Amino acid sequence: MPETEFSATGVRIERWARSLTRAGQVIVKDGRLALLTSYGREIDSAPVGAVSAGRPWFAGAGAAVARLNGTRYRLTMGQRNHGPDKAAPAHRFLETLRSAGGRMI
Repeated sequence: MPETEFSATGVRIERWARSLTRAGQVIVKDGRLALLTSYGREIDSAPVGAVSAGRPWFAGAGAAVARLNGTRYRLTMGQRNHGPDKAAPAHRFLETLRSAGGRMI
C-alpha cells in the first residue's frame, strides 16, 4: 500500500486560546503527522494512528481540529484561498488521515 501524503502551507495553528503560528505547515508523510512553524520548527508530531481529527461545528469551512499527544490543535487552512472551494485543504487533510488510519472525532 503506498504511503498517504498531505502537505499544506499558510496554516493557522492554534492551541485553543493561543495562536502558535499564522503561516505554519501541516505535513502527513511516512505515517506521521507533523505541525511546523513558518520557519520549519516542529510544534508537535505523532504517528497517524495515534492522531484523532475532525471538523468542529463552531468553526468555518476551512478549519479542522486535531489531537496529537493529548493536546488539541485547531488548524485553519485555506485562509488565502478566496475561491468558492475554501474548505478543500481541510477536507483533503481529514481524508488523508482517515485513509492512513487516523481516528475521526
